Amino acid sequence: MLQDFKKFIMRGNVVDLAVAVIIGAAFGRIVVSFVNDMLMPVLGMFIGLNFTDLKIVISESQGDLAEIAVYYGSFIQAVFDFLIIALAIFLMIRFMTKLQKKKEEAPPPTPVPTKEETLLTEIRDLLAGGQKTA
Repeated sequence: MLQDFKKFIMRGNVVDLAVAVIIGAAFGRIVVSFVNDMLMPVLGMFIGLNFTDLKIVISESQGDLAEIAVYYGSFIQAVFDFLIIALAIFLMIRFMTKLQKKKEEAPPPTPVPTKEETLLTEIRDLLAGGQKTA
């Protein structure tokens, strides 16, 4: 059973998937930071409000009881995060697809003739040249 587990873990697809998940998580944190720390403050400045402060208060705080509210601004921010991550992934995949097409479209280099082929070509040319003059 341990050998089967080792084979499963060492398969290329599992390792590739693990790397993709780790890179995707790191990429997601970068995009979330970009949205939260750079994009949303600028957007909030133009609109005149901070999205994270948007809420609908259901019940005001009373004594020790905390306020009960629906924070729809956080939801709007999460939607922006998702859209920007989806756009970034789409652009990255599109770019990689174009790179792969360029590699496939490149014509293979012309093969260099071997010494035997070069000698046979020279003999053929000499014989063809000799017949024309005769």
